[in-house]
Amino acid sequence: MDGVRPEYRAAASAFGAAAAERGWTIVYGGGKVGLMGAVADAALAHGGKVVGVIPRALVEKEIAHAGLTELHVTETMHQRKALMADISDAVITLPGGFGTLDEIAELVTWAQLGYHRKALVLLNTANFFAPFIAYFDHIAQEGFIRPHHRGILVVRPDVPSAIETLETYQPPLIDKWLEKKDI
Repeated sequence: MDGVRPEYRAAASAFGAAAAERGWTIVYGGGKVGLMGAVADAALAHGGKVVGVIPRALVEKEIAHAGLTELHVTETMHQRKALMADISDAVITLPGGFGTLDEIAELVTWAQLGYHRKALVLLNTANFFAPFIAYFDHIAQEGFIRPHHRGILVVRPDVPSAIETLETYQPPLIDKWLEKKDI
């Protein structure tokens, strides 16, 4: 789904084009629909490489993108997420639904635990993520995450600033996520 605002699809297409122009490979869920389909289409139209990772059950529902550079088919959603995380260098999150929240929450958790140091960028098109950002701020204020862990997730309002962040990203130092006094 594209959401109700045309800005969402426009930003997705702009990101796909900008990534391709920089020679970046897009790694995504492998579908031909929604905003991620728009990212893939724009990247491909600008000569980019696009790698999809999709569970077999979704291929069988005929939503797999047929024009990708590579398409990996997994047996489960867990395998899909793990493979996308393994083969990507950074993550940009566009507006989306439950699947989007699931994927970014898992990647933020993995960063907090020190499993990766990849850039995690929210593309906050039309201020879509404002309630989510407020929730992250709230859980930090309420003591459920350390204040410096809030910086794991970088919020950017538009494609140019998201691209700049991806080009210059320096991961925050998350050397300890649990102090002995917390045990």
